[in-house]
Amino acid sequence: MDMGIGGRWALVCAASKGLGKGCAAALVAEGVNVVITARGEAALATTAAELRALNPAVEVRTVAGDITTPEGRAAALAACPQVDILINNAGGPPPGDFRDWDRDIWLAAIDANMLTPIELIKATVDGMAARGFGRIVNITSGAVKAPIDILGLSNGARSGLTGFVAGLSRQPQLAGANVTINNLLPGAFDTERLQKTLAGAAAKTGKPLDAVTDARRQGVPARRFGQADEFGATCAFLCSRHAGYITGQNILIDGGAFPGAF
Repeated sequence: MDMGIGGRWALVCAASKGLGKGCAAALVAEGVNVVITARGEAALATTAAELRALNPAVEVRTVAGDITTPEGRAAALAACPQVDILINNAGGPPPGDFRDWDRDIWLAAIDANMLTPIELIKATVDGMAARGFGRIVNITSGAVKAPIDILGLSNGARSGLTGFVAGLSRQPQLAGANVTINNLLPGAFDTERLQKTLAGAAAKTGKPLDAVTDARRQGVPARRFGQADEFGATCAFLCSRHAGYITGQNILIDGGAFPGAF
């Protein structure tokens, strides 16, 4: 299937590894030029080289910095000639017990996982509407639908972003201008984030890490963890010309783990 997005520009946040990298790779494969961001300059450079090898016809630019800061956002936006596609992503806050979190910890989580995506949407969405094309995908978490007790910071901050997007995405001046905003909710994907979550659960319960990992895997009907490339493929479709009638949706990718009908 031709996604119809070749030659467009995408800003992909936190793209040096994990799900962000998977999304960047899928877009590059479709001929999209990308600006990728991450805090670690070395990992970012390695990923950029891999993306250029994947499709030498596209341009890959890197911006090393913290996307959760005004300076980091300004640098990333300045590197992108125009943002046709925005993939919002940031490292999730740490697991733990809410009794141990003070106000500053909560504000940091909200700033990274709610306010940063909103600021980037604010900076790009009107330009998208004026050009008659825009795709925004926010990488949130399956915990938005099925909260995980030790991920209270993530549960709260990402749910706030979900509520905001539900209203914004339905504004006629955006949806009517071929600008869509959707959320991708990953379940258990084989990433560093998952490893940290499993380690936190092992520490909390006192069980061996292998046992905790196997129990989590067995809790997924697919009996495996997801891979970044399959997550990226779904992201690329949502960014395609074929997905213009999909907006304001929370698309769960979890191997069937969520037991609800809706």
